[in-house]
Amino acid sequence: MITLEEKFYKSLDGEKKFLFEKYVDLLIRWNEKFNLTAITEPSEINVKHFADSIAAVDYCNGSLLDIGAGAGFPSVPLKIIKPSLNVTMADSLNKRVNFLNEVIKELKLERTAAVHIRAEEIKEREKYDTVVARAVAPLSTLAEYMLPFVKVGGKAIAYKSSDVENELKQAEKAIEVLGGEKAQIIKMKLTDEIERSIVIITKKKNTPSKYPRAGNKPRTNPIK
Repeated sequence: MITLEEKFYKSLDGEKKFLFEKYVDLLIRWNEKFNLTAITEPSEINVKHFADSIAAVDYCNGSLLDIGAGAGFPSVPLKIIKPSLNVTMADSLNKRVNFLNEVIKELKLERTAAVHIRAEEIKEREKYDTVVARAVAPLSTLAEYMLPFVKVGGKAIAYKSSDVENELKQAEKAIEVLGGEKAQIIKMKLTDEIERSIVIITKKKNTPSKYPRAGNKPRTNPIK
């Protein structure tokens, strides 16, 4: 099985290599002031952020929303590898959104926007073909932050560590209530030593209008 690290390096033509190098430079410079990531070595950024982010690239299409985008993972690497995506990055911290806007400008990313907003405040319900989230919350919470914004027939994709089965079991009720089909787990090797999972939930019906709930309820009182 080819690792995500190998897949990432094989995908780099001249233009993509240039964009990723520029992204690394921006990340390191901004990180000195704003603490965007604990990973600061370029080679580690390439593997643990960029290669990891492209795990779901074959399952992402059309309009894509990144919930809790942080420093742009996974959405910016997905956009660089798959330029046809229309990307919206949502984050609740303004400093991160400012950084993302700088990345969009410096990398000249078309059809890409960063929005300063909490997930429960997003108005574009059931608009997106793909909604992604990486390292945001447990699946029982994350489902409520993601599925309300996925079109029927679209996909919510959560990036997780290799051991996700118990977490998924606890999220089954939430996924059903929110309109999702039974989730599919796809396991991949990031490197020869590190395994990753992506959880793919296809939207089969409309999400009830009361979700997502405000007041941090998806975290403090997840659907059971």
